[in-house]
Amino acid sequence: MAAMCGSASGATAGGGPATASAGNASEGSAPARGLPHIIVLATGGTIAGTADTRSATGYNAGEVSAAQLLESVPGLAGLARISAEQIASIGSQDMNDQVWMKLARRIQRIAEHHEADGVVITHGTDTMEETAFFLDEVLRTGLPVVLTGAMRPSTAISADGPRNLYEAVEVAASPATRGRGVLIVMNDTIESARGATKTNTSSVQTFMSPNTGPVGYADPAGVRYVAPPPAPWHGKPYALPAGDSLPRVDIIYSHSNMGVSQIEHAVADGAKGIVLAGVGDGNTSKQALDAMERAVRLGLVVVRSTRAYSGFVARNVEVDDDKLGFVASLDLNPQKARVLAQLLISNGITAPAQVQQAFEPGR
Repeated sequence: MAAMCGSASGATAGGGPATASAGNASEGSAPARGLPHIIVLATGGTIAGTADTRSATGYNAGEVSAAQLLESVPGLAGLARISAEQIASIGSQDMNDQVWMKLARRIQRIAEHHEADGVVITHGTDTMEETAFFLDEVLRTGLPVVLTGAMRPSTAISADGPRNLYEAVEVAASPATRGRGVLIVMNDTIESARGATKTNTSSVQTFMSPNTGPVGYADPAGVRYVAPPPAPWHGKPYALPAGDSLPRVDIIYSHSNMGVSQIEHAVADGAKGIVLAGVGDGNTSKQALDAMERAVRLGLVVVRSTRAYSGFVARNVEVDDDKLGFVASLDLNPQKARVLAQLLISNGITAPAQVQQAFEPGR
């Protein structure tokens, strides 16, 4: 891959990503050729944010380029030869299917053409777990792919982005990371794409895996895994749709005095699937369950998940899934259940039994 000097601030005029090479400019030394090659794909987020005077902690996401980010991290040149590409410059609240497709296709090319030894994606934290899970389901490559971000913008006191980026590169460059799927590295912790979720609005220790725990830890001294690599995947990854968008799947949040209007509106508005963020183990009111059953009869994929922080949603516990044609999300929270349902629908997998099988961990 050809490297270019200077900063990258967005897409090129031809629609491709802008690129920049980066070792560590502050150290004034070229990276050693014998080091692994890591490509950093930047999408914006808090890690690339700058302070705003609207409040004591206000900031604007995605304003710092990939090259500028890399230049702010001491010691990167000792870890890897690094190339940077600006895929997007957005806060992750604006993450969308188009950026997902760009990331997936670019990483697939990197893997197929052996362009690098690993990939790091800088990303906002709000939807990082969804992007990580999406990529984990469509890539199925042994190439290390690591997402990282920050809870504090680059201009904040004690910004956490530089250390997170350093450790993400360290993890992506480690031979022990190969074959572990897509990972999230934040605050010295390595989490799996399936297990990780954001748990706090502002704490730097926000990503946790409540049902499984972390798979490892990283710090400037090294990378340590505490869980074995997952079993090799022998199936095919889910194919990306021909266009740049996934089928519509709505998340319906259950609550006391739950009615049917949200479910009926989702059906009327053309949703192809519904994920229930249910109470407890994925339950909801009788009338809402009846409305979801009607949605199944109309051909929608209906998945029961939970609004609870942790735990599994098992089949046929309080709800007769077999009778109603529902799918139980098991360990997947509503936002990840939605991503998987979108991929399944786009791949023509809509029969409840087949969808349920796809939700099984380690299937």
